Amino acid sequence: MTLKGKTAIITGSTSGIGLGIARALAAAGANVVLNSFTDSDSDHTLAESLASEHGVTARYIRADMSKGEDCRALIEKAGRCDILVNNAGIQYVSPIEDFPVEKWNAILAINLSSSFHTIAAAVPGMREAGWGRIVNVASAHGLRASPFKSAYIAAKHGLVGLTKTVALETARDKITCNAICPGYVLTPLVEAQIPDQMKAHNMDRDTVIREVMLDRQPSKEFATVEEIGGTAAFLCSDAAAQITGTTISVDGGWTAM
Repeated sequence: MTLKGKTAIITGSTSGIGLGIARALAAAGANVVLNSFTDSDSDHTLAESLASEHGVTARYIRADMSKGEDCRALIEKAGRCDILVNNAGIQYVSPIEDFPVEKWNAILAINLSSSFHTIAAAVPGMREAGWGRIVNVASAHGLRASPFKSAYIAAKHGLVGLTKTVALETARDKITCNAICPGYVLTPLVEAQIPDQMKAHNMDRDTVIREVMLDRQPSKEFATVEEIGGTAAFLCSDAAAQITGTTISVDGGWTAM
């Protein structure tokens, strides 16, 4: 499996799942464009280290994914987009009657509308090239619901629907569009929550992970960013040329229940 010569843009990719996907695509030979809204020295250093480690071209481009014009400008500034991975996302938890309107708007903008804008900007170039891969990082919450996450679940369900629609529109263009639906993934942000959960529930690490954090994940194990990255790399490969318009669950059996 090689992606040599392809250019991949991964939104929200300076940490966590996005960085895991960027590393996997670079390891497969793709040139990568990292993205976040911070534009710090460490962002550019991270791109340089990816390039050095994998012998590819890697660079960082700032874009605020809550703004449609920034999303489209990201694709334009990259100059080429063979592979688009829409990963940027935020979360907020609240009962529906107390859910702040500004949080609803921000989550819908970053978790859903940003993908509309990047896809709309990238598809013409993919059609011209006669090849393209679009991978949307949705969630098990794109297929199932939980209380107190109305905006996140609405956005992720919407992203799954957008995935299917784009797949139908590009089905004859050698472009595929799929969604990865992770369950709980052990990212630095999740890792940082474990001590607080241990204290709140008066449990040891293994118990709080198994009985609280992974209550709905039958495997009782976190997915890893490397596993999500490997799934994305497969979907971008020639082996997945006829996989389009679908969801790939990486959730330890959550959505089998």
